Amino acid sequence: METKISSLAKEIIIGDGRPTVLIGERINPTGKKKLSAALKARDFEYVSKEVRAQVQAGADIIDVNVGMTGVDEVVLLTQAVQALMETAGVPLCIDSKNPNAIQAALDVYQGKPLINSVNGEERSLKEILPMAKEYGAAVIGLPTDESGIPNDPNRRLEIAGKIVEQAEVLGIHSEDIIIDCLAMAVGADSKAGLVTIQTIQKVKAELGVNITLGASNISFGLPNRNLLNSAFLAIAIVTGVNCPIVDVAKVRPIVVSADLIMGHDEYATRYIQAYRQAQDLS
Repeated sequence: METKISSLAKEIIIGDGRPTVLIGERINPTGKKKLSAALKARDFEYVSKEVRAQVQAGADIIDVNVGMTGVDEVVLLTQAVQALMETAGVPLCIDSKNPNAIQAALDVYQGKPLINSVNGEERSLKEILPMAKEYGAAVIGLPTDESGIPNDPNRRLEIAGKIVEQAEVLGIHSEDIIIDCLAMAVGADSKAGLVTIQTIQKVKAELGVNITLGASNISFGLPNRNLLNSAFLAIAIVTGVNCPIVDVAKVRPIVVSADLIMGHDEYATRYIQAYRQAQDLS
């Protein structure tokens, strides 16, 4: 099962047995005052600097989210995607809850993008999946629906299966559906991490699709978040996650270590490269 995402300059292949693909999460204004101000001011040089830092740290794909109050997201997301396509050099993940903003960004994107996201709600399925088919994009599916986020791995699997099934009806092959098994805060529910891991196992076994994860959600509200994120991410990768959405600079060492141990890094090439890069930056 290989998912191919591309920019004009680069193609990224996501698949089991391959090195973990890292989707950089930093272009998201939530909780980031400087980035929010830069986006509102259309200061794309500042935003581009953030993107370059992620790519230098090892990001394979850049998630682009500009959603915040007081902006026209349709216009701003389109402008951001246009500005960042050349800067990044790597493929972009177009991230929005606004279908009109997604479509506007897809109109200008050059290559094969990743859409973040569709979910099991009927409205979302009807709005996002036809768009993915029209533009030839891959799409992230969230196992949540009108009832909210299930706390049961079997129910999450059921919704994920519905997304894959509806996509196939439209002619979207399963390799172009990536499921986000949803990491929730263990500070609020000590079983939340286990539910996510069990969901990953079930989705991989039953659907066989590639799997992403917003890994840092697991540590929300707790101290020493990077330690918890790293431990969770290593377990998730072993379980089946192969393209997590992460703060790349903070977690790349644990990811390349997990890949090496799992036999996904021939001659330890990526591990040594990451080590040397870290030494150069220190």
